[in-house]
Amino acid sequence: MHANAPAPTEEEIRALAAPLASLEGPLLPMLHAVQETYGFIPENAVPVLADILNLGRAEVHGVVSFYHDFREAPAGRHVLKICRAEACQSMGGSALAEATLRKLGIGWHDTTGDGALTVEPVYCLGMCACAPAAMLDDRVVARLDEARMDRLLSEAGA
Repeated sequence: MHANAPAPTEEEIRALAAPLASLEGPLLPMLHAVQETYGFIPENAVPVLADILNLGRAEVHGVVSFYHDFREAPAGRHVLKICRAEACQSMGGSALAEATLRKLGIGWHDTTGDGALTVEPVYCLGMCACAPAAMLDDRVVARLDEARMDRLLSEAGA
């Protein structure tokens, strides 16, 4: 779903999520289905999912905000996930992440003004021996330094 596209209707969300209500622990599969379809969890999805599952809106919102993979706004054309786990931090990942955010002029979970890139924290990419690491879209890149990060940003058009 493009950032300027209209939000899905409650009926569209209900049609997508209701068939999953019979699953054991259905909220996470419903949220994943909504995000896979629309690229984020639209604000109007929370009351619909709460109604389907007879949960409070706060419970649904709590799950959305707890899990880092769920977005409450559309992502940019590319997503850069920078590892924030201890191994990456100990190898300079924190300084590299802060420098990257400063260079882009955005914060965590934000998207560049041109919509090219969203930057998100991730808590371990499984590349601890090759830290620091990041993932641009679906590609993991390890042993990052400023030059490699600049190449990733350039690839993403940021």
